[in-house]
Amino acid sequence: MKNWKSNLYIIWIGQFIAMLGMSMVVPFLPLYIRELGVTDHQQIAKWSGFVFSGPFLFSFLLVPVWGFLGDRYGKKLMVIRALFGLAIAQILIGLSQNVYHLLIGRLVQGMVSGFVPASMALVASTTPKEKTGYALGLLQTATSGGTVLGPFVGGFLADHIGIRPIFFITATLCFLSALLVIIKVTEDKSQIATNEGSLKDNYIFVYRSSQLRLIILMIVCVQISIAFNQPLFALYAETLHIDKRFVASIAGLLYGIMGVFTMIGSPLWGKYNETHLINRSFAIASFIAAFSYGLHYFIYNPYLLGFVRSILGLALGGLLPVLYTMVSLNSPIERRGGIMGIASSAQVLGNLLGPTLSGLFASQFGIRPVFLISTLLLIGVGFTGYKKIRIE
Repeated sequence: MKNWKSNLYIIWIGQFIAMLGMSMVVPFLPLYIRELGVTDHQQIAKWSGFVFSGPFLFSFLLVPVWGFLGDRYGKKLMVIRALFGLAIAQILIGLSQNVYHLLIGRLVQGMVSGFVPASMALVASTTPKEKTGYALGLLQTATSGGTVLGPFVGGFLADHIGIRPIFFITATLCFLSALLVIIKVTEDKSQIATNEGSLKDNYIFVYRSSQLRLIILMIVCVQISIAFNQPLFALYAETLHIDKRFVASIAGLLYGIMGVFTMIGSPLWGKYNETHLINRSFAIASFIAAFSYGLHYFIYNPYLLGFVRSILGLALGGLLPVLYTMVSLNSPIERRGGIMGIASSAQVLGNLLGPTLSGLFASQFGIRPVFLISTLLLIGVGFTGYKKIRIE
């Protein structure tokens, strides 16, 4: 355990670099689809949903498997595997000649995914129990930080060197992160293959707990509400009163603003929850986020939208972190890691369903109405959370 801080900092750097690279490309997939020859606006919206959500299908199915293999053969190995796999997938995407190649590359990405859960499991397994909360909280800032900066950097690069080269830059960043983990991170081999439980046992436990079933369902719904508009945001930005020559940069800026304020909001909600009922604060955050998404339907001014997305980010900081906290508090310590993995898989399911449904929805009703669906979902989740969530 003496090397836990070194492991944490190295994995933090690796995770930040990888998430920065991945986030540089995701907001601009609709523009890349257009480059690959899909010109009809409805078809771009539909393919954006498929391409954005495609990886999450395999990720949803395989993340628990990779976690099980990590327990058997080492969590460090799973982190390295995921990073190299992501790098190869980005190269395939960058070499795409049509939208079908792009979809295949994204599906490969989903098959080899699981980097964030693997890194969290590795940090948790090498950190003293009393420091686990601090370590995982710090690691989350790497994910948030990379996700926030990625759209800014990606938007700038897309406007100046094009979208395709960004995939190769991302692949390089993932390779470098993998090498950093190989060289610098250590793992206690005595912890490998000592878990007597099974994946099936964890699912049975969740199924038998009405509170865990409810919270995990709410994680799915919250993630759907967030992911429902993500793949279409670049197209939404084109409807704003902006200079269309810089749509990628402006979309990246507006996309990233929300992430910055989510980072700010998460610790503020955490502090607030220390002295207030957690279900009440969750409901407040849900309703603020719902109202903010609803305003997207009416706004055409990019400056006003930037303000609204700042408020949205603050509100979102009080949603998923609270739900994961409730999952942890309702899980016995001997099953906590496995059940948190199931919760992570539920979030992946939301990422799968959200973009797929939004692409189909937008192809029929247009881009702006997708934000109203997010509003309705969050209103429902807010009322449910206020009435139902508790610690068993």
